[in-house]
Amino acid sequence: MHLKPILVGLAGVGTVGSGVATLLKRNLQEIERRLGRSIVLYAASDHHAKAARSIVGNEVIFVENVFDLLNYPEIDIIIELMGGTTVAQEFVLEAIKRGKHVVTANKALLAKEGTAIFLAAQKKDVMIGFEASVAGGIPIIKALKEGLSANRVESVCGIINGTSNYILTAMRNQKSCFHEALSDAQQLGYAESDPTSDVEGFDAGYKLTILASVAFGVPICFDACYIEGISALSSVDMDYAEELGYKIKSLGLTKRVGDQIELRVHPTLIPANQLIANVDGVINAVLVSGDMVGKTLYYGPGAGALPTASAVVADLIDIARLLNVLALNRVPYTGFQPSAIEALSILPIQDIFSAYYLRIKVTNRMGVLGDITHLLAKNGISIEAVIQKSAVAEEDIAQIVVLTSLVQEHLINIAIRAIEALPIVVDRVVRLRVESFK
Repeated sequence: MHLKPILVGLAGVGTVGSGVATLLKRNLQEIERRLGRSIVLYAASDHHAKAARSIVGNEVIFVENVFDLLNYPEIDIIIELMGGTTVAQEFVLEAIKRGKHVVTANKALLAKEGTAIFLAAQKKDVMIGFEASVAGGIPIIKALKEGLSANRVESVCGIINGTSNYILTAMRNQKSCFHEALSDAQQLGYAESDPTSDVEGFDAGYKLTILASVAFGVPICFDACYIEGISALSSVDMDYAEELGYKIKSLGLTKRVGDQIELRVHPTLIPANQLIANVDGVINAVLVSGDMVGKTLYYGPGAGALPTASAVVADLIDIARLLNVLALNRVPYTGFQPSAIEALSILPIQDIFSAYYLRIKVTNRMGVLGDITHLLAKNGISIEAVIQKSAVAEEDIAQIVVLTSLVQEHLINIAIRAIEALPIVVDRVVRLRVESFK
């Protein structure tokens, strides 16, 4: 029996949207072999009408008002690739209201409004695909929802922003300062003209919030995510980290701690012998620890037209396979039954336990190191390693780098304030967290 094609409406024909149009044409036969029917781009919309029309082709209906896509009852699935949260939220909710299944790559929308979107979709019995919202072409959402569904997930750690990873790689390998590496990334098209969301950690925070919901079955809670960017990092710290056997990465980390979870994005020292420490450039990687399977690593392109389109079309295929399946027999939106979602509290950043890297700029005189170690010991902080070097350009100045053992963050903060109050300390203490994955 020949099944009718699945008809798709595409909202947004930018980088990823053009990739989706290309992929649907190029891999038409492969999709038919897997699905048993074709997926056809039926209608599209974009505010750059002329360019968008040339990408999707004359055989595709084009509408300038994106909401007009919802007026075609024959469309089975809507793909939302507009970005932003205001119009996109209104559009997605209206699509759901009209009974359309939705595929989106919009991590900001899901991180901020995902709970409301999933609730609306549940009421209308429609499916939401969002694989492309996290880590581009890496199927990490599907792995957590399905491949690892027999596990109690203990932690998810990821390099989930390619722009930041490229900048940190350049700072380490080329000894560039942050601004030089950022400028290079912008010239190569790896960073936006306004890079704030990437370099200040917001993009990774959106993605980590989604991953936490899928990993632990908790409500989406972006506002509770601790976020720290990379713009204040120095290549000096890259050098000291390497001397200590570490590399610095912008890491998104969420893990269970008793009946709470940690949810944080920040620059992190990772042992250089860990696989994830050696993920460079614009590549993403996500390390998942499950109670049965142990540690599994997912690696690949985190952005780009075709890798992200691959995730979008994979969601289209999944939805097409399940069109006639009862909702009870489908994989739930976050992998957990809606009635089983647990509102676990997020552990405040001052309550986490971590090891720390401290770089302290001091007047170079006898007894300096003793004063610092005394203050650390006073707060119950043990030292794992120390480096002390004289500053090349300043004869009377030295740099002291301390690697601590595991300690609660509020205690390290007390110690740092005490150290900064010492008359021998000439600048703010640089503090970075350390993750050993033990």
